[in-house]
Amino acid sequence: MWTQRLMWIAWPAFLVAAVLEMIVFALVDPSDLHWFGAPLSLSREAVYTLAFFVFWGATIASSALTTLLSMSPFEVNRCPVPVDDRPSDCARSGSCG
Repeated sequence: MWTQRLMWIAWPAFLVAAVLEMIVFALVDPSDLHWFGAPLSLSREAVYTLAFFVFWGATIASSALTTLLSMSPFEVNRCPVPVDDRPSDCARSGSCG
């Protein structure tokens, strides 16, 4: 289940990051970029690569938050330890967990 959920997050984020990369760099030349007033000392390919991973990270965070908010309270609060293996003082040691 977690592998499937990870693909729900990562694959759309990858596609959106790729489109965002194309849009941004259709308008911006990496050699014109400056960092704290100084030109970047990175090659164009390095800027493209770093920007893609920044875009992908941001869209992964967005997709992960959407996935988290779509989960039911039962899924979020479910205890991963089987009922029989839980300690006796566990608040979820009853049959509802």
